[in-house]
Amino acid sequence: MTIVSEVDAELSRGLEQAAAALQDRRIAVLTGAGISTDSGIPDYRGQGAPTRTPITADQYLSNESARRRYWVGSHLGWQAFASAAPNGGHRALSELESRGLVTGVVTQNVDGLHVGAGSRRVVELHGTMRRVFCTKCGQVFDRRDLARRVEADNPWITVPENVPLGPDGDVLPESTAGFVIPECSVCRGMLKPDVVFFGEFIPAEKFREAEQLVQSSDALIIAGSSLVVNSGIRLLERARRRKLPIIIVNRGATRGDARATVKLNAGTTEVLAALAQRLSPLR
Repeated sequence: MTIVSEVDAELSRGLEQAAAALQDRRIAVLTGAGISTDSGIPDYRGQGAPTRTPITADQYLSNESARRRYWVGSHLGWQAFASAAPNGGHRALSELESRGLVTGVVTQNVDGLHVGAGSRRVVELHGTMRRVFCTKCGQVFDRRDLARRVEADNPWITVPENVPLGPDGDVLPESTAGFVIPECSVCRGMLKPDVVFFGEFIPAEKFREAEQLVQSSDALIIAGSSLVVNSGIRLLERARRRKLPIIIVNRGATRGDARATVKLNAGTTEVLAALAQRLSPLR
């Protein structure tokens, strides 16, 4: 394995090694939170990231107080997601797909930035914040429409000085008293964002789709993921067993470094853009 640091004069050599390993191969890509930091979305597991205690699925479904607290924070978090724009890393992967080099992107992110960048085959392992569904009747709602309803029912939440933001993009209000929790406009059932909460499993069909993407490819790039989540390690292992080149791009160590062909300890935006420049069309 070759490990190259961003501050090392050998970064260029490492990029050349990665490009050589990827050349003339159809590439599957797995991305994590690190690819979106340059778009202003925090990386919760990166170096220096603040400690947080996310709500679990059981807490959300069984505790109205916890659910109310979630929706206050989630609404402001959605505002940040909705205003974020794809960065150079997202655009580089979209370009590589349009050139026939990237077969698709499996992402652990729920921000929708790969779709926004123009990537066509995107497997969102953990769901998306773009949708909300009713746990009772199954009706699906666009998050933008729901956000307008939340603001109409809770006009105070749109005033920033009344809702201090925390370091993770969530909010830390002194009280959630009086907040009206959104409900299904069809059956008045409980609404839930279309994301995998802590304590929930990734839908089996979604993981099978990710596996098929890796199975149909000749190489794997892992960008911006520390591979703490087991689904990422499982996909890496699928590639390793087939002896595919594995390129890991991440600031700091990951659980998969020992299995990488090349590990680039650098930012995803600059590395993915550089690889897009170096890789020529398939022959």
